Amino acid sequence: MAQRTVLFVLFDRVQSLDVTGPVEVFAGAEQHTPGTYRIRTASLDGAPVRTSSGLTVVPDQALADAPEAHTLVVPGGQGTRDADPRLTDWVREHGPRARRLVSVCTGAILLARAGLLDGRRATTHWAYSDRLARDHPAVAVDPDPIYIRDGRVATSAGVTSGIDLALALVEEDLGRDAALAVARHLVVFLRRPGNQAQFSAQLAVQTARREPLRHLQQWITEHPGADLSVESLAARAGLSPRHFARAFQAETGTTPGRYVDRVRLEHARRLLEDGGDGVEGVSRASGYGTPEAMRRAFVKALGASPAEYRRRFRPAPAS
Repeated sequence: MAQRTVLFVLFDRVQSLDVTGPVEVFAGAEQHTPGTYRIRTASLDGAPVRTSSGLTVVPDQALADAPEAHTLVVPGGQGTRDADPRLTDWVREHGPRARRLVSVCTGAILLARAGLLDGRRATTHWAYSDRLARDHPAVAVDPDPIYIRDGRVATSAGVTSGIDLALALVEEDLGRDAALAVARHLVVFLRRPGNQAQFSAQLAVQTARREPLRHLQQWITEHPGADLSVESLAARAGLSPRHFARAFQAETGTTPGRYVDRVRLEHARRLLEDGGDGVEGVSRASGYGTPEAMRRAFVKALGASPAEYRRRFRPAPAS
């Protein structure tokens, strides 16, 4: 198996986790399967860079002396917003040469500025997706997924999603067992699929400020198959159904029913992506009761049946 050079571009005010997260994934894969990855870091002049959090990172070399990359990783951070034009020029010249071009977080801004995202789907940190779309109308920006693969170009959302994308690339290169070993060592999920939203159901709405509603939100996410009717939830919260419904919406910004729908859909998607249960088992575990009820929910929210969703988004076995 040929060794793959993974080159990380460094610059002042880079987001440190955008670099160190994926670096640790590829380094862990190299430890698991020696000879698979060669990790290099480079800045414009080879000088140390100061991250946005104040850490100093010493690169291996200058970009001018960096080796040709199999996987070129452009991290994000405050420094992407007013990057040295020489950095953009280097990315514009060398990005097309890499077998895989990857951005983490607002690294997508650098790729877009270099013209490397024109005509492609891309994502970035949710706080900067509108800016990316406004400044680069030739880019099809999707603010929801944690990462997007469009041919040889992959873009990811904020900070920790770089770890998810790196794990997906390791799984592509070395297989699921290697990626699982790395994930276990880092104590992270093996792989959040790229189509997963940047916010979980609980993060997509406001967290209730007061008990018992805040505790009840968490309980719902842990028990999607339970009776989650307004009457049942109100009884658990010690409130009348009418008072509970009003208080829940005032505290979270959404109705109990919509919150339950999000939780059940998210749970079912995870089971379809990573589990081996059939559609009927998934529908029961997720609180839908019947496959037909789950099918209607999937078609309404995602435009695909559960079976089609599993075919499209479950990872294929490594060859």
